[in-house]
Amino acid sequence: MDDSSEPATLREKAYASFTRHLLARDLRPGQFVSQRELVAFTGLPLGAIREIVPRLEAEGLLMTIPQRGMQIAHIDISLIREAFQFRLFMEREAVALFTVNASDAELARLRHEHEDMLAQALSQAPTPEMETRAQNIDWAMHDTFIDALGNEIIAKAYLINSVKIRLIHQERFRIDGRVVPVMQEHLTVIEALESRDPQKAVEAISRHIDNARRLALQI
Repeated sequence: MDDSSEPATLREKAYASFTRHLLARDLRPGQFVSQRELVAFTGLPLGAIREIVPRLEAEGLLMTIPQRGMQIAHIDISLIREAFQFRLFMEREAVALFTVNASDAELARLRHEHEDMLAQALSQAPTPEMETRAQNIDWAMHDTFIDALGNEIIAKAYLINSVKIRLIHQERFRIDGRVVPVMQEHLTVIEALESRDPQKAVEAISRHIDNARRLALQI
């Protein structure tokens, strides 16, 4: 193996581990954390942690405060508004193109997945396992729209923003107890996709994202 590739690999591992712990709520918004603590969380060398700090700061996930240390990003009104506006800009265009280019099989897969999840949620009391599955279906549909673009620049920018969106969801309005309405909203979007009318699909995804934004802001 070429040793020259190892530092970059460690940086990517450190970044992936940081975001994984963030989304797992091992690290909480607003929490102060030291580089040594991040080493303990990630199990990776201090050098790799030091190298990802500027990236995390640039992406707005971490802030260095003089005399106090590093602080995980706060979930505040400004972050919510900006993250959702960015998401709306990205997904509107992605959905418009997906409506035209997606195969019938892909649309059928999305419908079946959501209808199956909705039927389960309507037929039994919610469980953590069911809600986790529903959340994964939720994220996966949105990721599918962006992935279908095949644009690496957009995909990377979307990934950064999606970490913020997921943090907002966790802190402000988790899917717990809301599986049925979320699946119903998604099926409305899927119905618009099936119409092959880009404008109709854009309007549907816009309403869906705006509903989520309002939920995040009202709490």
